[in-house]
Amino acid sequence: MKTKWNLLLAVVIGGAFMAATGTADAINLESWDNQINNPGRFKVLNDFNGAAVLDRETQLVWQRSPDRDDISWFNALAHCYQKEVGRDTRRKGWRLPTIEELASLVDTSNSSPALPTGHPFTLTSAQENFHYWSATTNASSGLAWVVDLNLGGVFGTAKTFTIHVWCVRGGQGIDGVQ
Repeated sequence: MKTKWNLLLAVVIGGAFMAATGTADAINLESWDNQINNPGRFKVLNDFNGAAVLDRETQLVWQRSPDRDDISWFNALAHCYQKEVGRDTRRKGWRLPTIEELASLVDTSNSSPALPTGHPFTLTSAQENFHYWSATTNASSGLAWVVDLNLGGVFGTAKTFTIHVWCVRGGQGIDGVQ
């Protein structure tokens, strides 16, 4: 019994020491520093026949090419739930991303598109300037957050407007609240 208490005490003291010295923060910052704008951040997935991209920073899987149709926010939610990506595997499990997830793709040092340099996404020249829906409702329930891929801006738009959709897999997500 004494050994268990000594082990627990060592873990608690060790954790307190790391927090006090900043060692834990340095480790986390180093990890982030190795991920952000890393040339190996994105990986085109062969299991999806090249139609999906893994973002190693967020561990989310994105459509390699966003959808081209303009649809309302309500239809965008259903559209992603019904989405199948990949020629042979036709994988479901897609959803509309949260605003944080969608904005995580943005690099505002670039424009048209405001994506990291060297990204593997395939966008038409028009898609590089589109706005994309998120599943996140704005403080006003009649609005949802969107990302402008031209300059990387984030703002609220009426859910009845028709704009573009970029579906994602993985992560926690949220249910769209009407």
